Amino acid sequence: MNYIEEINNFEILDLIAKANKLSLKKGYDTISLERAIFLSWWCDKGDCSFCYMSTQKNKIKDPKKAKRKIEGILAEVELCKRLGWNIEFLSGGYDSFETQEIKSIANKIYEMTENKLWLNIGITEDLESYGEEIIGITGAAETTDPKLHVKICPSKSLDDIGNMLNKAKDLGFKRAITIILGLGETLQDIDYLIQYIKEYNVNRVIFYSLNPHKDTEFENSSQPASLYYSGVVATIRLTFPEIEIICGTWTDNLANIGPLILSGANGITKFPLFKMFGTKYGKRVEEEVYWAGRKLKGTFTKEKMLGSLNSKFDSDLDPFIKRYIKESMNNKY
Repeated sequence: MNYIEEINNFEILDLIAKANKLSLKKGYDTISLERAIFLSWWCDKGDCSFCYMSTQKNKIKDPKKAKRKIEGILAEVELCKRLGWNIEFLSGGYDSFETQEIKSIANKIYEMTENKLWLNIGITEDLESYGEEIIGITGAAETTDPKLHVKICPSKSLDDIGNMLNKAKDLGFKRAITIILGLGETLQDIDYLIQYIKEYNVNRVIFYSLNPHKDTEFENSSQPASLYYSGVVATIRLTFPEIEIICGTWTDNLANIGPLILSGANGITKFPLFKMFGTKYGKRVEEEVYWAGRKLKGTFTKEKMLGSLNSKFDSDLDPFIKRYIKESMNNKY
């Protein structure tokens, strides 16, 4: 019996147990808290049918005003470093920043964190511009079912993403893809995902559950069931024991975290860090990790780790450091 048949036969708990056993055997005993760093709320394509940015494109008259201040970006990174969070990737919509701007930001983040960055900036032909500051390139595949992908993401083809990943490999970068569950895929589409991972030598998969944004075609859709989500993750863990798996869930689905960890996740993401810090939701995340029998890299609750109101790296970051710490502590301590 293959893994998809086990899910179809509702033997998901057995599948999760096997994935957990394998994860522990491989030494995956620590779960990281991951934070995607966004550069801008503008995307020149803006036609992915699930995406929040697709609802904003027609509202943004000047794309430059949708760009975040560099100091705000770097202050966010500094707070992540203090709290022990990983930078999931540096992300921006198409044509939101020039390549040299992205490289400059990435270099500053690399200097601050002493960790190389993943990029998730769309399909780009400028990979040669990046160097030691970058560890890997992320392709936002979202779904690997070819027909569904054309419907969901009409302006970014799976082949073009794959070609970028191949080029990344040739340049010595690692490769990652993002996958969103709940877009209308079927269990059989797991086969497409497995084949895509094999074909493009993917080192990392980042799973998200659908977030039904208002004004998208999915606004009245439900998020995927927790056991379905876990079954897919467990299948990828068992099929690819060495792959890194990051799983995203939302504050209204924190109960997903424990099962996803047992299914093979190495890290968890998609949390509003400063709003959740010190709240019952942040504490719940830590409890989920604890009861899955894992150690946690990073914190949602240790107030002292927020540190000074002043930046260690650049005084220009101080106003943003103060704002983020204030938001983290607001009516909580």
